[in-house]
Amino acid sequence: MDCQYLPLVQTGQFSPLFLDYLAKKESLRPFYNRFPDPAQFREQMAEKTVDESKRRVLVDALTRQYEGLASKPDLSILLQPNTFTVTTGHQLNIFTGPLYIIYKLITTINLARQLKQAYPDYNFVPVYWMATEDHDFAEINHFSLFGRTHTWQTEQRGAVGRMDPRELKTLFGEIPEKLTLFEEAYLGQETLANSVRYFINELFGAEGLVCLDADDAALKRVFAPIMRDDLLQQTAGGLVHTRTEQLEQLGYKTVITPRDINLFYLDDQLRERIERLPNGAYKVVHTKIRFTEPELLALLDEHPERFSPNVVLRPLYQETILPNLVYIGGPSEVPYWLQLKGVFDHYQTPFPMLMPRNFATYVPKVTAKRIHKLGLTPEELFQDTLTLKHNYIDTHTRHALKFDNENRTINKALDAILHKAQIVDPTLEKAVLAETKRFANAVARLEKKMRRAEERNQDTGIRQLLAVKNELFPNGGLQERTENFLTFYLNDRAFLKKMQASFDPFNFQMQLCLES
Repeated sequence: MDCQYLPLVQTGQFSPLFLDYLAKKESLRPFYNRFPDPAQFREQMAEKTVDESKRRVLVDALTRQYEGLASKPDLSILLQPNTFTVTTGHQLNIFTGPLYIIYKLITTINLARQLKQAYPDYNFVPVYWMATEDHDFAEINHFSLFGRTHTWQTEQRGAVGRMDPRELKTLFGEIPEKLTLFEEAYLGQETLANSVRYFINELFGAEGLVCLDADDAALKRVFAPIMRDDLLQQTAGGLVHTRTEQLEQLGYKTVITPRDINLFYLDDQLRERIERLPNGAYKVVHTKIRFTEPELLALLDEHPERFSPNVVLRPLYQETILPNLVYIGGPSEVPYWLQLKGVFDHYQTPFPMLMPRNFATYVPKVTAKRIHKLGLTPEELFQDTLTLKHNYIDTHTRHALKFDNENRTINKALDAILHKAQIVDPTLEKAVLAETKRFANAVARLEKKMRRAEERNQDTGIRQLLAVKNELFPNGGLQERTENFLTFYLNDRAFLKKMQASFDPFNFQMQLCLES
C-alpha cells in the first residue's frame, strides 16, 4: 500500500484551535501540560502516580467485565507500578460506526507499542474508554455499509450501554451481508456495553486493547469525593467557564458549555441532569425526582453508580481511575480538553498529553489506478469540486481558455479611445467607460462558453474525476466520517492489518492510503 501525506492545514477540514494546538502556538501553551512529543513521556510518567489500591479497584472491575470472554488481554499487568495506559474513547456506535473510530483504536494500539520500544522498562496498555453512559442514542443508532444506511429503532431510553442489543435481530434481517461476528456480539449479550466489548475484543484483543466500562459502582466510589464537591461547591463549571472565556478572547470557537452541576442522575431508562434549586434542594430535570441535600449525599455514598459525569467531569473521572499518560482524540475532542486544564489543576490531577488520532483516506485499487491515470495529487483531491474541475480542465486543455493577451491589447486601445474622447468632450467619459464595461462582460461570457465547450470535450476525464471525488468524499465530507470499516474489510480481510501497519501515531498529517 502506497501512503502519501498531506498537512492537515491543507485539507480545509479542521478548526483553527485544533490546527494551532498541533502547530504549538505559544498563546495556547497555558491550556495544556505537555505536547505529545516522544521525549516528553518520561516526565509525564514521573508525574503520574496511581496508588496500589486504585490499581486493584481498576483490575477487579475489568476482571468482572471480561468474565465470560474466552480470550482476554492480560489485565494483571495494570497492577504493576511501572504500567501506564494510553487511552481513547468513543460512543458505542453500532457495528463500530464510522471509520475514524477504528482509526482511534489503531492509533492507541500503535502508540502503546512505540512507547514500549522507546521505554522498555515500562509497560503501556492501550485502553478504549467505552462511553456506555452516553444517552444520545441518535448518534450511535446507524451505520453506513456499501452506500446504504442501516438504523436501529428502539423505545429504550437512558444510558446506551445498558440497552438490550438483541433488538438488532430485526436489523440483521435487512442487511444483505452476513456479519457473523456482530450477530454473535449483539444477539448473544444482554447489554450493548457487553456486545461492544465482545466484538472489539475479537478485532483487537490480541493487540492488547482493553475495553473499560466506567459505569461501575466500585470505580465511581473512587471518584465520589469529586462528585460530592461538584454537588456542593459547583467548582468545575466556573473553572471551565474561565478557560472558555480565555480561549474565546484569543478568537477561538469553543466546543463545550459547562453547567453549574456537571453530573447526571443515572438509573435504568434514565439519564438526566441534576440541578440545584434556590431552596438548596436538588432536582432531576424532566422528572419529578427531588432530593434534599442530605438525601442526595447519602445516595452518593450508597450508590455512586447513580451519578454520571458529563463532558466536563468525564475526563477527570478517566484520569482519576486510570494510570493514564495521554488521551488520543479527534478534531473536536482535543479542543474541548483545552477548556479543562483548570479543573485538573484544582483537583491536583496530572493533565494528560493530548494526541490527535491518525487521519486517513483509504483508496481501493481501482480508484488508485484512476487517480494515477488522472495525475491527481493529494492536495488536488482535497480541493472543492468546482476548483478541482476547473484546474483539471486548465491542465488538460490544448487550447487557451482565457483572452488575457487579447484583453491587454484591447484595453490599451480602449484607454487611447478614452483619452481622445476626453480631449474632444469630457462628458463622453461615462459613455466610453460604459462601453468598456459592456465589452469586459461580453469577454467574460465568451470565456464561460469556451470553458463549458472544453468541459464537454473533456467529458470522459471529468466524469472519472468526479467519480473519484465522490467515492473518497461521500456527501462532500471525509470518507472516515461516513464509511464503515466493513465496506473495505468484507472485500479484504487484511484491511485492518494494513491500516495498522501504515499508521504512525506521531505523524499528525492526513494520510492517503492507495492500494497497489
